[in-house]
Amino acid sequence: MKILTFDIGGTEIKYALCDENFNLTEKNSIPTNAHEGGPKIIERVIEIIKSFSGIDRIGISTAGQVDSVKGEIVYATDTIPGYTGVKIKELVEKQTGIPTAVENDVNSAAVGEAVFGAAKGYQNFICLTYGTGIGGAIYLDGKLFTGNSFSAGEFGHIVTHKGGKDCTCGGNGCYEAYASTSALANAVKEKLHKDLNGREIFESFSNPEIRLIIDEWIDEIVTGLKGLIYIFNPALIVAGGGIMNEEYITQEINKRLQNELMASFRKVKVVKALMGNDANKLGAAYLASQL
Repeated sequence: MKILTFDIGGTEIKYALCDENFNLTEKNSIPTNAHEGGPKIIERVIEIIKSFSGIDRIGISTAGQVDSVKGEIVYATDTIPGYTGVKIKELVEKQTGIPTAVENDVNSAAVGEAVFGAAKGYQNFICLTYGTGIGGAIYLDGKLFTGNSFSAGEFGHIVTHKGGKDCTCGGNGCYEAYASTSALANAVKEKLHKDLNGREIFESFSNPEIRLIIDEWIDEIVTGLKGLIYIFNPALIVAGGGIMNEEYITQEINKRLQNELMASFRKVKVVKALMGNDANKLGAAYLASQL
């Protein structure tokens, strides 16, 4: 089976060919040009598909909340204008005649990690990505749990600080306003008046002031995770996002959870995602292979 798999983000549309052994080749990307709107993005995806021959399935991982049965966008922020309501599966299949699977990006990453990566062999785990915001996915009894309206796993918007900082969702006190990579960078900027990204912050780890801010930020991560652990009782938590390549973070999270959780919940492990930038594409490809 020859699968063409996509990862549609706010900045780039990444794509690759995937064979029956789930080896990715011919990896490429083009700018999303998100300002042009959702329908235009799908037009470009269709153009890419038509430039290939002999494709058996299409897998699409995308930003936004996705009805994976109908293959359409339930809701998307203004990062991609006019994306809400776009019927991706219908448009692609009508134009190409190729069976197509469409799934949310974090859900796709969770499938990639479940089948090929850090969560291989686990039936119950949750996945969080720490970046500009915090995305989430839930894997229960060996399959994705997407909720009543395909929107489960919005972990970034659980409230950890009632009446706290404003959030992009329109609420305040949300987890991602305190525990995302952006929140870490904002804390450094507010307290030390330094404009640093995540990598630069950890390059300054020996600075006691920076170290204190990092440790306070890890406390915020742990606060959110404790609530999720008590709700889902997962065997594993997969933490994604470039910042999680810093081993100190997952080491400290695990240590603090062991000290703070009830004894019956302490078997949970927090590990970094293993599949990197390929997780979404592999997850989407696997879902397409199951059509």
